[in-house]
Amino acid sequence: MAAFPLSARTSSMPTLSSSTQTPSRDAGMSLVNLAARQRMLSQRMVLQSVLAARGSDLHLKAARSSLTLFTDSQARLMDTPRHLDAASAEIIRRAYHGPQGVGATIDAFAQQVSTALDLAERQSPRVEDALARLVESTDSVLEALNTATTAFDQVNKAQSETLMKELAGIVASIQTVAREAKVVSFNAQVMAARAGQHGREFAVVANVLSGITNEIDGLSLQAVSLAGRSRTGA
Repeated sequence: MAAFPLSARTSSMPTLSSSTQTPSRDAGMSLVNLAARQRMLSQRMVLQSVLAARGSDLHLKAARSSLTLFTDSQARLMDTPRHLDAASAEIIRRAYHGPQGVGATIDAFAQQVSTALDLAERQSPRVEDALARLVESTDSVLEALNTATTAFDQVNKAQSETLMKELAGIVASIQTVAREAKVVSFNAQVMAARAGQHGREFAVVANVLSGITNEIDGLSLQAVSLAGRSRTGA
């Protein structure tokens, strides 16, 4: 691989965007999106490390910021099994720590970035070899991060499917109650009619109950439609 020439530190080189989200801003980010962002960060760090080794203090700072975000995000992702159901937790554990687990590959990559940045900051001649190894690891770390993202996507889809099944069960229960309420309302109207003048107030209540059951039917149909659209879009 071609050597990366070292030069005096400067901030005049073309800059990469160094704006990164802080961990606190990540609080609302889905795990799938967080895992997917790790892929982008891995490539950003490689390029920033190369530019830092060429003498850019700006890119050295940006690379360290990206590395912090990467490692913090990775720690959060690997901690998620504690907050998941048993089946979902096993999917994530297997992705990171199973026989084909990718956790070690990702950790080794982060360590390679850290080493390269330390050497670049000291302007050590060994930075060229460190960068060569870092660039050579790009494909393997991308494959590892893709595997992790796929695992989180699998968990997300499974959770969505479970939620839709629960919603469908709730809707079915509501519809059952609505049907029973309709029967009660109809019987009440019949009894009110038989009672004549004495059943007028009872008839009013029965009619109100009938209106409520019709509204419940409408809402149930909306919920069924929403569940169907959500399942299709998952």
